[in-house]
Amino acid sequence: MKRFKKPKIPLYVIAALLLGLKTYIVYRFVFNIELDNSMQELILFINPFVSAFLILALGVWFKKSSRQMKYIRYAMLAMSLLVWANLVFYRQFTDFITIPQLFMGSNMTDLGSSILTLIKPWDLFIFADVAIVWYLSKKYEGNLSVLYPRSGKVGVLAFSLVLLAGNFFLAEMERPQLFTRGFDREYLVKNIGLFNYHVYDVVVHSKNESQRVFADGNEIPEIQEYIKENIDHERSEEMNGVAKDKNIIFLNAESLQHFVMDSEVNGEEVTPFLNDLAQDEDTYYFDNFYEQTGQGNTSDSEFLVENSLYPLSRGAVFFTHGGNDYHSFPEMIKEAGYTSSVLHANNKSFWNRDAMYDSLNIDEFLGEESYDVTPEDSVGWGLKDKPFFEQSIPLLEDLEEPFYSKMILLTNHFPFELDEEDATIDKFDSNSNTLNSYVPTVRYMDEAIEEFFDELKESGLYEDSIIVIMGDHIGISANHNKAMAQYLDQDEITPYDQVQLQRVPLFIHIPGDGNGEVIDEVTGQIDLKPTMLNMLDVDPGEDIYFGNDLFSDDRKGYVALRNGDFVSDDFVSTAGVCYDRETGEPMDQAIEEEADSEEEASEELEEVESACDSIQEQVDTELSYSDSIIYGDLFRFVDFGDEEE
Repeated sequence: MKRFKKPKIPLYVIAALLLGLKTYIVYRFVFNIELDNSMQELILFINPFVSAFLILALGVWFKKSSRQMKYIRYAMLAMSLLVWANLVFYRQFTDFITIPQLFMGSNMTDLGSSILTLIKPWDLFIFADVAIVWYLSKKYEGNLSVLYPRSGKVGVLAFSLVLLAGNFFLAEMERPQLFTRGFDREYLVKNIGLFNYHVYDVVVHSKNESQRVFADGNEIPEIQEYIKENIDHERSEEMNGVAKDKNIIFLNAESLQHFVMDSEVNGEEVTPFLNDLAQDEDTYYFDNFYEQTGQGNTSDSEFLVENSLYPLSRGAVFFTHGGNDYHSFPEMIKEAGYTSSVLHANNKSFWNRDAMYDSLNIDEFLGEESYDVTPEDSVGWGLKDKPFFEQSIPLLEDLEEPFYSKMILLTNHFPFELDEEDATIDKFDSNSNTLNSYVPTVRYMDEAIEEFFDELKESGLYEDSIIVIMGDHIGISANHNKAMAQYLDQDEITPYDQVQLQRVPLFIHIPGDGNGEVIDEVTGQIDLKPTMLNMLDVDPGEDIYFGNDLFSDDRKGYVALRNGDFVSDDFVSTAGVCYDRETGEPMDQAIEEEADSEEEASEELEEVESACDSIQEQVDTELSYSDSIIYGDLFRFVDFGDEEE
């Protein structure tokens, strides 16, 4: 009988090759990772093999072949589950999972159909190599295991670390100071790999968690000085006090993006009421208003509005730092006699709202227990917007006036489900079911808001209220760019376009004002708090915040996005490229085309690069200072002097 010859390639090497190849395929054909040159392509190709080899080669340290095989099997399974989890997450958010996101697992019970929509039957192929390795480890355990002497084990480990060092060296050559831009997760995955990114994320998370322990408030004077010098808090005299003693009703318009405004599908307006409202003489409409959220989506938009601080780049502040001290808008308006509330037909624990609202000094949360939520009136994430508004009117009437009430809508939420009888416009026709379904749910929300205005008038609340409507975050991610290009009648979605798609509508409707207008200045969610404080004629005192009054003529001139990109009066900066904000053309190309000589082009380009670099420096500084406030819980060291005893 012919004896089976022991293969020359041990199982840990076979497993590393299979896992590396699978991960690379996911990189190239699932994740939307942009590659600008051959060096980036090379790094992207080698990093999954380097990571896989490093982790699986640790199996050689087991003295028994059975334990070695068991380690390789379960390491393969764990790493494959990590790839798959990121794949599912990426389909919706075009981003990678962070440690704080895992702490938000209590939300999963409420996600329901959203998660099921993201899981595809072909995801099973992600685990094909796992099945192969399990089969080989069981069938040929004695032939595929290795029992190296100590010197051999050390040699394998040393070789693994050399490969890792080589990967990091190439990454640093391609992207200097890569690890100082931890909020740019795509660059980290592209350069050091998905597995090493998660190790880095654990290290960063541990470091951030320690900041509160060692914080002593010494950073506050430096932050205050920066704000004083760089963020002029001059307030608009014209709008000062226009909302004094009036109610503020704030509508968080779920996933409402600017691109649907004034657009048509099959000859029908998608948002007819909101289009008219934008032109109303009592409405101030901001058409270059940007959402600035991170991974916390709606909760991040709430955090921005109430605090004028930036959300975190990793996870959601509502979860990770819900117990911090904050100096919020609801807290500051108490002295002006205002009560505050949130109306949302969802459970109080979702996004940790019950704890966070206490930290924000919100007086009352009227959640699902305040509504009659029936199967007939529900779809997707819960109560439909129309019955939500209808049932909210008596709740608003019972509030002590003047009040500040935020109303969080639900129907226009991924995966954008709507009953057939509620759809009054056809779906869009593209390769993206998400974008197609988005159109009818946006129209439904538009109709619901129109009915709400009528109900406010009938109740008598309308004349004594100011209604703010804000899109809270994007609804259509970059994974749907092909369909989005079709919707916008463009050949493609460029990085410039991607930033522009972060515009969301903002309406400030003041009944009887008569001076409404469309405002083109670059603005963002971080500007709402100082704006509303001025409208209520509440003195901000020594408050610490990073926004400007929306109506002020003296603004800092840029909006910082959470990933480090920015939009200024003149530029859009993303992925290290500065674009002309008006034309969308890269500034170097625009200058070369318009300059009369190479010398003139060189001088002008130098000025532009200097201007972009200067804004980028301020953006990075602001994001860093805001992070320090949150991670260190620095407001516990500040006496703002306006808290109620």
